[in-house]
Amino acid sequence: MGDLLIVLAVLPFAAVVLSAVAPPAVGRACTVASGVVSLGCAIALVPSAAHGGLKVGFLRLDALAGVFVLAAAFVYAVTSVYAVGYLREDEGEEGFTRYARRFHAGLNLFAWSMMCACLVDGLALLWIGVEITTVVSALLVAIDATEDASEAAWKYVLLASVGLGIALLGTIVMYYAGSTVFGGAYDLSITKLLQAGGRLPHTPVRLAFVLAVVGFGTKAGLVPMHTWLPDAHAEAPTPVSAMLSGSLLAVSFYAVLRYFQVARAAVGPVFPQRVLLAFGVASLLLAALYVLDQHDVKRLLAYSSVEHMGILAVAVGFGAPLASAGALLHVLAHAAAKSNAFMGAGVLARTYRTKEISRIRGAMERLPVSAPLFLVAVFALAALPPFGIFRSEFQIVAGGLGSTRGGWAAVLVALVTLAFLGLATAATRMVVVPSGRPRLRSLGAAAIPVREPSWWMITPVLVGLAALVLLGVHPPADLTALLGRGAAELGGGGR
Repeated sequence: MGDLLIVLAVLPFAAVVLSAVAPPAVGRACTVASGVVSLGCAIALVPSAAHGGLKVGFLRLDALAGVFVLAAAFVYAVTSVYAVGYLREDEGEEGFTRYARRFHAGLNLFAWSMMCACLVDGLALLWIGVEITTVVSALLVAIDATEDASEAAWKYVLLASVGLGIALLGTIVMYYAGSTVFGGAYDLSITKLLQAGGRLPHTPVRLAFVLAVVGFGTKAGLVPMHTWLPDAHAEAPTPVSAMLSGSLLAVSFYAVLRYFQVARAAVGPVFPQRVLLAFGVASLLLAALYVLDQHDVKRLLAYSSVEHMGILAVAVGFGAPLASAGALLHVLAHAAAKSNAFMGAGVLARTYRTKEISRIRGAMERLPVSAPLFLVAVFALAALPPFGIFRSEFQIVAGGLGSTRGGWAAVLVALVTLAFLGLATAATRMVVVPSGRPRLRSLGAAAIPVREPSWWMITPVLVGLAALVLLGVHPPADLTALLGRGAAELGGGGR
């Protein structure tokens, strides 16, 4: 299994090199092959991660890392397939060859950096991995070279750089805390820090954890450091938006969880749980209110991502094993649901030549396959059964009610319901409300022809839907074991 771990860390980078120099057709094939094989490797590694983990050099796969690597690999695979159809419409345009090379190379490099960030054994290497994701994803946000995309990319770079600067300070403070146990020369290994446990000084660990939550929370979209997120996700190409929301935010939250593990081992659970509860509830509240009043479909989904990062923070803040297992299941279900929703939104935006919700009507008439799939993706995202997010949120709420923080579980239910109303209302209007009304004719909606996209853009959505049903109805035994062990690691029961 160690060989699979190395393949997972090397294959996407090899695809970067080939995509950057080869013709677009070869780059396209390399990207799809790399995405699918990476997902296969991640799935094959689930039993090992669930039953002891792996370590090869500076690469380390435990259950917690396994969950986030699986989510990143899944989004990588489905978006690589979707991108084939997404780019096909632009073939023949001037400069397409150069654009396609940059796009495929960037997509592969983005996926490689996210998976490696989860696989490295060390807080310093983790920071470097997250920093690489920032640089690569910012270039992908600006790849269309429009004024809005360039502005969104610069805003993203500035805010993410400030956040990661704070996270770097947290890394330095944690290094100081570890040096009191290990001496002045050690590698910030997560394994060593967890083994040190209560021997670490409390005050530096508390400070490092708060700095990590603020710093990496900027990349994860936690309030109040979220302001880059709606602009970047709205302006990026659709496959990039799917990867930003489906996996990048989760990888950034993974970094927070690594500091949470160390803080919990050093100072006990109460302080880090309270910090995550505060940021999580704030994120949920703001996102729920913004979802109710959005006019751009991709910004709507971006604020939904803020909401779901808040759910993860609250779930871990509950401190209950059931809620922690639900949080890890939520990472996987959100990856599938959010990538599906963004891919469906991309089809709507291209068909109607707008992202404005008010100008997209009667999608069911014009896109008899894609429109229902988009609506189902949004309903899955809004936690309706039988999909994975319903199961994960049910576990989170049940865990919260069974803990000492039952009141916060009630707040979670109220805010999630509010966000559900905003998401469901907007999606239903776009898909179900007829386009033949006089007002909509004046907007030009009735002139849009019936035109389904290629199956390259539909098939990955069907795969995501199947994954959501599987996660909601009957997760495989190895995956359930992975989630249980990951929850134990968050609770201090795993190493």
